[in-house]
Amino acid sequence: MLAPVIEGLCKYESLKDGSLDLADIALMNDALAVRADNQAKAERRQRDERYGS
Repeated sequence: MLAPVIEGLCKYESLKDGSLDLADIALMNDALAVRADNQAKAERRQRDERYGS
């Protein structure tokens, strides 16, 4: 739940004061998960190109 705050996508106060709802938080969490997946895939691809697969 705090991942968007830690990543700087929103402020903690926005979670507390109701400025953001659960749908907003879910959307940000999904975006962070996609970014992490893409980064992991890119790193695997680079490693495979460097050392062969």
